[in-house]
Amino acid sequence: MNGEPLTILLVEDNPDHAELVMRNMEDFQVANKIIHVEDGEAALDYLWGRGEYADRRSFPIPHLMLLDLRLPKVDGLEVLKEVKSNADLRAMPVVILTTSDAERDMAKAYKFHANSYVTKPVNFGEFSRLLKDLGFYWLAWNKRPW
Repeated sequence: MNGEPLTILLVEDNPDHAELVMRNMEDFQVANKIIHVEDGEAALDYLWGRGEYADRRSFPIPHLMLLDLRLPKVDGLEVLKEVKSNADLRAMPVVILTTSDAERDMAKAYKFHANSYVTKPVNFGEFSRLLKDLGFYWLAWNKRPW
């Protein structure tokens, strides 16, 4: 991993779900840094380094994004489309983490190049292995353009 800490952006509007994810990820030592934002607009601001997220030392580009679908301000699928259509960000793995098990939601997420789709509630043992595999694979094979 080249000594670089793994940074995960968690985009989740439900505070209870966010707390559960962050607590379990810390228990499994999946990430060195978890950044939590509560809506799609804040996620895009973070990713583009706008406003309060302009300082990249404090708010680095994430290695991995966990993205809920049903978000206020900007829908999760819109966030996913923007990320995957950007040449600098498209290699970043995006895991959809949602309560929706609807096939149409899953199909749309994969159509817009989600790397994985996980339905809550989550088995955190399996989930942490998925995140480690995605994160370490991405870091090992890609040089960050930022």
